[in-house]
Amino acid sequence: MNLPKAFEEKMKSLLKDEYEDYIKCFDEARHYGLRVNTNKITVEEFLKIAPWPLEPIPWIHNGFYYDGETAQPAKHPYYFAGLYYLQEPSAMTPADRLPIEPGDKVLDVCAAPGGKATELGARLLGEGVLIANDISSSRAKGLLKNLELFGIGNMMVLSEEPGKLTEYFPEYFDKILIDAPCSGEGMFRKDKKMVKAWEEHGPEFFSKLQRSIITQAAAMLKPGGMLLYSTCTFDPSENEQTIEYLLSKYPEFEICRMESYEGFAQGMPEVSVSKNPDLLNTVRIFPHKMKGEGHYLALLRKGKLEERAASNRVLKGLQKKKLPKELEEFFDDVDWELDAACLDIHGERVYYMPQGLPDLKGVRFLRSGLLLGELKKNRFEPSQALAMCLKKEEYAKILDLPLQDERVVKYLKGDTLDVEDLVDRKAKGWYLVCVDGYPLGFGKLSNQTLKNKYLPGWRWMGQGTY
Repeated sequence: MNLPKAFEEKMKSLLKDEYEDYIKCFDEARHYGLRVNTNKITVEEFLKIAPWPLEPIPWIHNGFYYDGETAQPAKHPYYFAGLYYLQEPSAMTPADRLPIEPGDKVLDVCAAPGGKATELGARLLGEGVLIANDISSSRAKGLLKNLELFGIGNMMVLSEEPGKLTEYFPEYFDKILIDAPCSGEGMFRKDKKMVKAWEEHGPEFFSKLQRSIITQAAAMLKPGGMLLYSTCTFDPSENEQTIEYLLSKYPEFEICRMESYEGFAQGMPEVSVSKNPDLLNTVRIFPHKMKGEGHYLALLRKGKLEERAASNRVLKGLQKKKLPKELEEFFDDVDWELDAACLDIHGERVYYMPQGLPDLKGVRFLRSGLLLGELKKNRFEPSQALAMCLKKEEYAKILDLPLQDERVVKYLKGDTLDVEDLVDRKAKGWYLVCVDGYPLGFGKLSNQTLKNKYLPGWRWMGQGTY
């Protein structure tokens, strides 16, 4: 592979006698990974039903390698059920190393397409709130789909400059993740187009952007809160020197140790101006040391921890305030207790909002809370997002199809289903369609025929190959 001369010289300086080992890794195949959605299924249960051979990623408890030449996990019903996310193995590390607790208020600053945000949201277990932001509205649409597919309802998807968010969220978040836009040097082996992009916009361009983002994020973090900064590049100006810049502007921050792994390399104080020895506690991931691409991570805490108020569940006890009649009738079949005070109704659309949000008037967002569905004339139509948030045992009317049933793919393609073998003649209304017990979406039953309500933009394209 032809690498830019300036890049080669920099890597020789960084790696010294390891440089030849690094260059040899370009002749090796890339690694493919998937991460289990522990919001829907345990790792142990997933391994019992996994359709392909999997090898554990040793530093990620819910991460696995798969053979990208033979397996096609994006073309399997379990993917449509949101049981896993496809992600490069090293890229799983940032969200894994940020210690999320249920009830946290969490910000993913540069969140699209959702590889980190889906893991952060899954670990909240429905408590607290995830704010997932991406400045690109087109990329934020993909982010929204992935969060909804994962069944994460206590979230908002924004599309704003990080600087604008500081006006709305001063010292608001318990945890912040910044997977910063970068020159992408760590991805040269995986994607050769990154080399051309590096020649157009190199480290100098991105380091200025990163310094702006990380200081803006620092202003949104509570005292005692934790921030994880990551890149997929090797350049010191984008890594150690960016952390050094943050510490110069916010001296109350301290660098924390992360859970280690034998393939992790220490950060390099020698490439910073101050030679701060604490930079040894940051992490560099090199592709010649472990089965993954290149990354950099730094975990920081902001000052002393303040006493934390008890968190509120997003779905909590039923309040006496009345729900709309149509919504109340539908939720008679749902084992949830809605707080009517959390409803936000815009026209026909009904959203269920996380608690404790500031006034966000003026912010561009693609989704605020969980879209429950739409209030039509004398009826309520549930949303795809609601279907993905439900668990089989939480809804009264279920059509649970085994994986081998041809109707699974027919449903995902939007076809009407004959289900006379599954329901009696009098059955009618909204049914939750599942595969092996995991929800896929809704359908409306009448005369033993299910009218398909699977979201058109999510439908299965092409032939089934699983």
